[in-house]
Amino acid sequence: MSTVAISGFDTVIIAGRNIVDFANGDNATLTFPNDLFSVATGKSGNSIYAFNETGRQCDVGLRLIRGSADDKYFNGLMRIMMNDAASFVLMGGTFVKRIGNGFGFIHSDTYQLTGGVFTKQVEVKSNSEGDVDQSVAIYTLKFTNSPRAIF
Repeated sequence: MSTVAISGFDTVIIAGRNIVDFANGDNATLTFPNDLFSVATGKSGNSIYAFNETGRQCDVGLRLIRGSADDKYFNGLMRIMMNDAASFVLMGGTFVKRIGNGFGFIHSDTYQLTGGVFTKQVEVKSNSEGDVDQSVAIYTLKFTNSPRAIF
């Protein structure tokens, strides 16, 4: 029998807020921009391995409905961070991907996020040809650690 994965009703919580005002498309993404290990191979095939701590970092992208309650919340947090970075409380969070097996059993694929900050400001555009992205606020965050567990 083949293996199946049915996804739905994922949960994203950041800075204590359960985010619900998602826009279209890839509304929440978590990516790892850095390698976990550096490897160098030299003469005679000798190799050196070094753990890269920056490999633990993750980038989180959130596509929210512009002007929604979640957009206002994160805009306020970003303003606090930009006005007094030293006093900003680093964000934490949880990204839970719910995966069903087709027989009613559900696994939670969970990423625990710590040490988060905003890395880019929210961009804006105006469009006269019906581009729906003009009503989307995109937040870009970076977290220093994000271990994964499957329950």
